[in-house]
Amino acid sequence: MKRIALATICAVVATSAAAQTKSASDGIAEYRKMLEDGNPAELFEVKGEALWKQKRGPKNASLEQCDLGKGPGVVKGAWVEMPRWFADTGRVQDLESRLLTCMQTLQGFDPAEIARTPFGRGEMNNLIALSTWLSAESRGMRMNLPQAHPEEQRMYQMGQRAFYFRGGPMDFACATCHGDKDKRIRLQELPDLRGNPGDGIGFAAWPAYRVSNGQMWSMQQRLNDCYRQQRFPYPGYASDVTIALGVFMGVNAKGAESIAPAIKR
Repeated sequence: MKRIALATICAVVATSAAAQTKSASDGIAEYRKMLEDGNPAELFEVKGEALWKQKRGPKNASLEQCDLGKGPGVVKGAWVEMPRWFADTGRVQDLESRLLTCMQTLQGFDPAEIARTPFGRGEMNNLIALSTWLSAESRGMRMNLPQAHPEEQRMYQMGQRAFYFRGGPMDFACATCHGDKDKRIRLQELPDLRGNPGDGIGFAAWPAYRVSNGQMWSMQQRLNDCYRQQRFPYPGYASDVTIALGVFMGVNAKGAESIAPAIKR
């Protein structure tokens, strides 16, 4: 009888532990699902679309002829193929750096001045709204970053080195949090970004609205905060290292469905 009782207790404990593990993950998933219907990112989408069509800047022009890689003015499907090589600038650019180029050439804005602007202010706030709308235009599509150009391949290799580079007072790298399977911080699961982590996870979820601070974050701001958590100096906005990391994550996410703009805790 004692053996049977002991076996029963062990089974109950094991089942309870499994249920707790499951409920933690499921609880977060349910929380996000409940928030999706009222995602404040929709407000930024509306603003971004209006900004795209509005005549602004020293040249009093819109961004409707901006080429995001699929031809002037074509926005559908552009987000899921960026960063990519652009012949007119001779650079691999992500969505935000490409928007800076278009704001300069079409509207006459100073890209260096915008890049110095803190997140959430002035034209930087407008850039985030534009990124939100443009990513939404590719929602449901699959990540498919090109790697045909030698510079796209070089940036992938640079992003891979940056992903594994360890340093700072904590001796952290991007890979410290996102270089293994089944890692978490408290109840927060950490996606493994060395490959495709799944639909709507990692690169395929940003830009995203952060419920915890009531802000809309672009991928550039997400990377900025990752460097903060590593205790590294902030990278320059739209700098090569941030774009290279975007190439590395985006190429690894090939085939994942984009749910951007998503909603995060």
